[in-house]
Amino acid sequence: MSLSGKTAVVTGSNSGIGLGVARELARAGADVVLNSFTDRKEDHDLAAEVAAEFGVNARYVKADMSKGAECRALIEAAGACDILVNNAGIQHVSPIEDFPQDKWDAIIAINMNSVFHTTAAALPGMRERGWGRIVNIASAHGLTASPYKAAYVAAKHGVVGMTKTVALETAQDPITCNAICPGYVLTPLVEAQIPDTMREYNMDRDTVVKEIMLARQPSKEFATVEQLGGTTVFLCSDAAAQITGTTISVDGGWTAL
Repeated sequence: MSLSGKTAVVTGSNSGIGLGVARELARAGADVVLNSFTDRKEDHDLAAEVAAEFGVNARYVKADMSKGAECRALIEAAGACDILVNNAGIQHVSPIEDFPQDKWDAIIAINMNSVFHTTAAALPGMRERGWGRIVNIASAHGLTASPYKAAYVAAKHGVVGMTKTVALETAQDPITCNAICPGYVLTPLVEAQIPDTMREYNMDRDTVVKEIMLARQPSKEFATVEQLGGTTVFLCSDAAAQITGTTISVDGGWTAL
């Protein structure tokens, strides 16, 4: 599954799922553009580390995914975008009647609107070059719902719908558009929450993970960023050339319930 000669842009990729996906794309030979809203030395150092480890070109481009103009500028700054992975996202939990309007607006902007802007900016170049892969990191919450997550669930359902629309619009081009729907993923952010949850419930690590954090995930195991990266690489391969407009769940059976 060599992706040598391709350039991948991964939004929200200086940590967590985005970084895991970017690393697996680089492992497969793709040049990568990392992104987040910060512009720190460590962001650029991270890109240099990826380049050195995998022998590809890698760089970091600052862009705030809550702003449409910056989403589009990211694609322009990349120079080429053969593979677009829309991963940037935020979360807030609250009953809908108390849901802060600014949180709603930010979640919709970053989790859903950014997908529209980056895709619209990337598609002309993909068509010109005669090849393209768009992979949207949606969520199990793009297929089902949970209470108190109105904005996140709405945004991720929107991403799944947009994925289908883009797939239909590109169906006769050598371009595919699919969504990956993860369940709970073991990221540094999630790992950091485990000790506090252990104290809150007075449980050991294994029990709190299986009975509290993974209560809705039948496998009782976290997905890993490497697994999501591997799924992304597969969707970018020739083997997946006729897979478009669909969702792939990486959720330990969550959406099978």
